[in-house]
Amino acid sequence: MIAADADDFTWAAATVTSMQAAGYQLASGAPVLAVGGVNGTDPYPTLAQFQQMVAQHRIHWFIGSAGSGMISTASGGSDEARLIAEWVAATFPARTVDGVTLHDLSAS
Repeated sequence: MIAADADDFTWAAATVTSMQAAGYQLASGAPVLAVGGVNGTDPYPTLAQFQQMVAQHRIHWFIGSAGSGMISTASGGSDEARLIAEWVAATFPARTVDGVTLHDLSAS
């Protein structure tokens, strides 16, 4: 599903952590943005940067994760991935496809 219309976007999807992004990218053959880097605590992209990418229609889907609410910054990491996941959940309706929660960021 995330590969549909992937050529119309810089990123077919975004998800928290590079481990999740890698799996979806390999399965779909489409580029997936790893929000928060390896463990979700890197400060890229910031919420403002992510919102700008969404406004520019550069990301089609956000793939939710049960773990995105569990991101711990106790080791000094960034809150950006958590903030992004919360903003997406509050702004874009969720739908479940094959047990995966997806938010269509192109629906504005």
